[in-house]
Amino acid sequence: MAGHGTPIPMTARKSPPLKGVAQIPGDKSVSHRSLILGALCVGETRISGLLEGQDILDTAKAMTAFGANVERVGDGDWVVNGVGVGGFAEPEDVIDCGNAGTGVRLIMGAMATCPITATFTGDASLRSRPMGRILDPLMLFGAQSVGRTGGQLPLTLVGAREPVPVRYTSPHASAQIKSAVLLAGLNTPGETVLIEHEKTRDHSERMLRGFGAEIETVKTAEGYQITLQGQPELKPQTIAVPRDPSSAAFPVAAALIVEGSDILVPNIGLNPTRAGLLTTLSEMGADISFENVRTEGGEPVADLRVRASALQGIEVPPDRAPSMIDEYPILSVVAAFACGKTVMRGIKELRVKECDRIDAMARGLETMGVTIEEGEDFLIVHGQNGDVAGGGTAQTHLDHRIAMSFLCMGLATQKPVSVDDGGAIATSFPIFEDLMAGLGAAIQRDNH
Repeated sequence: MAGHGTPIPMTARKSPPLKGVAQIPGDKSVSHRSLILGALCVGETRISGLLEGQDILDTAKAMTAFGANVERVGDGDWVVNGVGVGGFAEPEDVIDCGNAGTGVRLIMGAMATCPITATFTGDASLRSRPMGRILDPLMLFGAQSVGRTGGQLPLTLVGAREPVPVRYTSPHASAQIKSAVLLAGLNTPGETVLIEHEKTRDHSERMLRGFGAEIETVKTAEGYQITLQGQPELKPQTIAVPRDPSSAAFPVAAALIVEGSDILVPNIGLNPTRAGLLTTLSEMGADISFENVRTEGGEPVADLRVRASALQGIEVPPDRAPSMIDEYPILSVVAAFACGKTVMRGIKELRVKECDRIDAMARGLETMGVTIEEGEDFLIVHGQNGDVAGGGTAQTHLDHRIAMSFLCMGLATQKPVSVDDGGAIATSFPIFEDLMAGLGAAIQRDNH
């Protein structure tokens, strides 16, 4: 039984050329942070273009439980009246974050330095994911946690009554760890310092700065050192959320592999810490042009024009992994249609996502007739030069990106491709089916 309810088997079939405009929902990372930082201001933050996927709705509910007033006032338009830094109230009930790994980890960071106690849980996928990597630095601030072995949910977090500033070197290339530490540092006197060896997505730093926090990043011998001055008075903002590049990856990839396709994908966020996939696809020979390049809300944005392309396998630089960690599943699908092999190394972080994504993609690709090589931190896909058999059913393991990746694959394979359960897609991309159908994609739910 899936964590979200009854499984939704789906099948994709060879499609005619994809045409039209793909209006992608708002960026998931920016949406989570908009709600959380809005709740940490005194006054009204207005958000437009918020992603209304289940992950974000769960974060909105959590902010309400901590005392903020969160209201939907229109399609993608939300208003948050916050409680100020350190102003979180103790929730009356368990905080259920559903499938949202980003949501639960950032919320735990924000509450870890408030003198309150909260219990967190989530769906079957989230309850299996490691939380110890977040809890370790939060304990340094003075928080305490009680939970299952390995720090898995459900767990209860007791916030620090007198938090102490922390200097922490992250052992993982993880924006979630970094963001949790910075959010905990907001209600901590003095300077909180986070050091990361590899640069990860920087939405938290950009948005904290936009809300009025004093934060700076410098490159040192140790890595990227981010210093936050504690106990600022954050100022409410008006935020226009850019469209999500991780969601855009699916129609972009589908257009590249479905012969004759030509689509426009407007208003896509091109934050350099997120744009690794587009760089990689361009290196593979993808026909992607960037039109109307501009800046919105401190983030670079452009319209993408994507046409079907003959692609060449490449070796993806391992140091690019943090800027495209969520896009390796769909890249491995594109790689299957390329000429030659595509080598993806330095990707062990994929093993602790919604599921073990390296294993899920490897097994699924084999089922579709694609030759792969796999190791602890690498995946090599041997391209079929545009001729991929398909004909199998991929196991999604409640992972939205695995489900969407294989459905995109089926649009260009010789035989249909099925997934055992597409229900998790709603967590990040609730309009995926309608959007793809609007481009001409042959994706349907299987009736029983």
